[in-house]
This record gives sequence, structure tokens and C-alpha cells, in this order.
Amino acid sequence: MRKKQAKIFYRTNWQIRVSPIRIIDSQGKQVGILTLSEARQLAGQKGLDLVEIAPRAQPPVVKLTDYAKFKYQEQKRRREEKRKQKGGQVKELRFSPFIGEADLKGRLERAKKFSQQGERLKVTIRFRGRQITKQSFGYELIEKISQNLVDYYQMEEKAKIIGKRLIAFFKPVNKNEKENKAEN
Repeated sequence: MRKKQAKIFYRTNWQIRVSPIRIIDSQGKQVGILTLSEARQLAGQKGLDLVEIAPRAQPPVVKLTDYAKFKYQEQKRRREEKRKQKGGQVKELRFSPFIGEADLKGRLERAKKFSQQGERLKVTIRFRGRQITKQSFGYELIEKISQNLVDYYQMEEKAKIIGKRLIAFFKPVNKNEKENKAEN
């Protein structure tokens, strides 16, 4: 199910009721404090719209701009913010403490792809049944994973047992850090 985004409503032109208002032009420069009728007259002369951007300010701030262009820029800004937030996503790889060598290599290749995308990595080793009595195999596997991914990931903190799972988090190694390691 998709989460609905809250739509932001901006009062425009005749929807604005408060007077006086602070006017800002499309470049962000302050025009001044005008009455509502003066502001509407100015907008009409320039062929632009009044868009209330800060209704709670004293006096309310209104931008003198083309409304369609303003909506497009706001939408673009929100998309950019959303894209930047995505970088903090965590990808999870699940392992068994007695995983085969070929399966391990395949998952490590997938982890390397995640690092190229800048994703954090969560490694989960799931113990089933009596496997929990052999926790040392899980810690050895975490160490093996860490050694194989040393050029791509760095362990954030020590692995922890939570229930019947051994969990470790890795963060991608910065390109600058890789270059520094290569030079040394």
C-alpha cells in the first residue's frame, strides 16, 4: 500500500485575505510591505501571481511569481530532497552459519554492488534449531565477510546476538578513504 503524501496548499491571488503583506519578487528580493489591493495591482501589471509562502509570519510573506513555475520548482525541490534521503537506506543480506562457499561468494558480490550505490549493509546470520549452540561459527563468518569486503565496507560496531540472529552493520568506505589506504 502506498503512503499518501500530504499536499501543500498555497493561497494564491484572490484567496489571500490578510492585509498588509510582505512582497518578495521571483528572485527572492524584498519588494516591500504593501496593502493587498496594491499587491494585486502590482501582480496584474507584471502579469504574475501572488503566492502566499509564509502565512504565519507577521506580516504574511507573499511571492510575486508565475504560479505554475512556482509549483514545478517546489515539486522539483521535494523530489531532490527525497532522492537525497534514499542514500541512507539499509540493504540486508541473510546468511546461515554453515553457508556454502559458492553461496557466500554470490552474496558478497551483491554486497559489492550495494556499496557502489552507497547503501549501508545489514548482515544477518540466522541460527536454526541447535545451531545457536555454535555461535562461534557465526562470529567467524562475520569476520570472513568483513575481510572480503574490506575495500567496500567497514563494520560500524561489533556484531550482536539478538534472539537467534547475529546482526552486524556495515557502512560503505568513502572513496577518499580507499585512496588513502592504497597510498599507504
